[in-house]
Amino acid sequence: MSTELFNIGRKIRTEVLGEERVTKALDQADDFNRDFQHLVTEYCWGFCWDRDGLSRKQRSLLNLGMLAALNRGPEFELHFRGAFKNGLTLDELQDTLIQIAIYCGVPAGVEAFKIANKVLTEMRDAGELGGT
Repeated sequence: MSTELFNIGRKIRTEVLGEERVTKALDQADDFNRDFQHLVTEYCWGFCWDRDGLSRKQRSLLNLGMLAALNRGPEFELHFRGAFKNGLTLDELQDTLIQIAIYCGVPAGVEAFKIANKVLTEMRDAGELGGT
């Protein structure tokens, strides 16, 4: 494993997903999944997310579309929350979910909006989002 890529990946992963989430994933890793957590941190976050060709905002949009199309609800929830940290507005996210419904199918859109509403409620309750 590349220590440099791992450190870059941990920094980016933390900035997007939050310290608590990343610390839990890495510190609670056991002998069975520790290598996988390091792989995700190094390659997904260190190699891919640190590239210059796309902004974090663009990467968030891509991830939301792909995760919705693949029916990966828990990861969609995680990345929907992270999309705010990457600069996406509520209007942009709403339009993203509508586009997901059109191109991935209405059931994918229904699920995306359901997850988004859950995240928005949690963020409002935690004071992380205005009253929109």
